Amino acid sequence: MAKFGELISSDIPVLIDFYTEWKKEESDDLRDILRDVAAALGDKAKVIKIDIEKNETLANALRIKGNPTFIIYKDGEMKWRQSGNQDANTLIGLMQQYL
Repeated sequence: MAKFGELISSDIPVLIDFYTEWKKEESDDLRDILRDVAAALGDKAKVIKIDIEKNETLANALRIKGNPTFIIYKDGEMKWRQSGNQDANTLIGLMQQYL
């Protein structure tokens, strides 16, 4: 994986889903939602999943407490953050604000 600073410094919006694989069914549903978001935005944005358990140092640095936690970055700056499930239309609408 690219270094986090490089990842978020993109001039296009980056939606990051911080997640864990605790519940298989919820994880599958979320994967489908993120696939829909990525398909709707195409190459105008990035959608990335980061496993909290495999990236504990980063998760702790960002004070990730909820599962899932979504963060939108653009030009290295956090634009939006929310813990808890989100639907595809909400995430697409939020991302479009930063295109």
